[in-house]
Amino acid sequence: MRSTKARLAVVLLVLVGWAIQAGGQDGALKPEQIEKIRREFKLDGRLRAARNALTNTSIRDIAKNRDVLIDHSDKFSHKIKTRGISNQKSSGRCWMFAGFNTIKPVLMNNLDLGNFEFSQIYLQFWDKMEKANSFLEYMIEYRDRDLQDREVVFLLQSPAPDGGYWENFADLVTKYGVIPKEAMAESASSESTGMMNKALARLLRKNAVELREIYQNTGSVRKMREAKERMLAEVYQVLVLNLGEPPEEFTWRHKGKDESDDDAEVSADDDADEEDADDEEDDDGYDVEQDWSVARRYTPKSFYDKCVGLDLREYVKISDDPIRPKGKHYEIRMTKNLFDGRNSNYANVDIETVRALVVTVLLDNKAVYFAADVSPDQDSSSGIMARDLYDYESVYALDLGLNKTERLLLRDSTINHGMAFIGVDLADGEPVKWLVENSWGSSRGKGGLWTMYDDWFRDNVFHIIVHRDYVPDEILEILEQPTEKLSVWDPMW
Repeated sequence: MRSTKARLAVVLLVLVGWAIQAGGQDGALKPEQIEKIRREFKLDGRLRAARNALTNTSIRDIAKNRDVLIDHSDKFSHKIKTRGISNQKSSGRCWMFAGFNTIKPVLMNNLDLGNFEFSQIYLQFWDKMEKANSFLEYMIEYRDRDLQDREVVFLLQSPAPDGGYWENFADLVTKYGVIPKEAMAESASSESTGMMNKALARLLRKNAVELREIYQNTGSVRKMREAKERMLAEVYQVLVLNLGEPPEEFTWRHKGKDESDDDAEVSADDDADEEDADDEEDDDGYDVEQDWSVARRYTPKSFYDKCVGLDLREYVKISDDPIRPKGKHYEIRMTKNLFDGRNSNYANVDIETVRALVVTVLLDNKAVYFAADVSPDQDSSSGIMARDLYDYESVYALDLGLNKTERLLLRDSTINHGMAFIGVDLADGEPVKWLVENSWGSSRGKGGLWTMYDDWFRDNVFHIIVHRDYVPDEILEILEQPTEKLSVWDPMW
């Protein structure tokens, strides 16, 4: 009897196993479901044409909406004075380039320049140093945490990344100043950061292991910080080898109006046409001497103070966070690059307020830094950002719609690029489209500029940066509130 029961039990177990393997488990994709889908799917003429197109041509080319292209216009009712397109190339420095593109018109206006570019590599160097220091300090602070702790994992995944925020840019400029591009030019590693970042990340992870071992063996935070000094010297060495050593002082001169010093030399051609002056050359092709200002010696901080002079800590971030209550002040933890710097923080308001602020600042001839999701509906060949520029729903005959809140919450949308508004086209006082200065070089867009239509602004712009003088009192009061802390993996990161 027992042997019979045992055999029955074995048979039942085998049958259960077969049932599971055959898709009997709840939620598994069962053969009969696949058969039903195949039986009901009809490859009609429209779908057959779509299949033929998609298997032979780029999806974006097929989905590009001709109606949007036909209606496109790149005329603007207002544009601020600025010139020159920068190129971040294969680096994640858009936030830094956007910051420079925001303050560049101020310097050009102060010095009456026809063109100018800051040295991005100079600030990149100190950004990496500061991020390395912050990483090592976090390793000291989190010395007792498990290596699987989520915040520790976040740090270890990218110890000194390229990316950043306006607050990072402002803190770096305030501490280190700025220099012209000719005082420290780009290098192969600054323009293509992948291998440098890998080497730096490996070094910092090795440092993290050593710091934890020091604490385990000695229990001394003081000894950890002593070791950190040596580690930072190694980071400096890696950066110098990849980027060069940033200058402590430099000599610079420029064409056009001087810094309005009393002892400045006045060019004999001050009243001449600017284009004629720029084109004047000796027979050997060198620029004529009298077109240039007096050569002066600067430190990076004195150059910023003398030629730009903005207090960047007076600029604030105003945002459309669609997933949280408006009228509150939010802060994203662990987003500072300086360990004693500021995390990304913003006042959350409605998108209409954001748009109105940008118009106000642009009409006062100031550029506006902003951050957006540039993944959807933008075409680099024509420089267009417009809702439904790519009509994927018609191609696939499916509803693919998600609103701004859903896209952010479901990680379909990310805030992945910083740029600068430099113009607006108004109709009856309302913005129709916006002129954008990007940092992808002059071969993309229309000479490096993009036309952003207002519907794209509403869908994809999340943060703007404006001086507090332009911000209404009720929004400044929001920024005075204690911040609600958000995790570094929050969708608004």
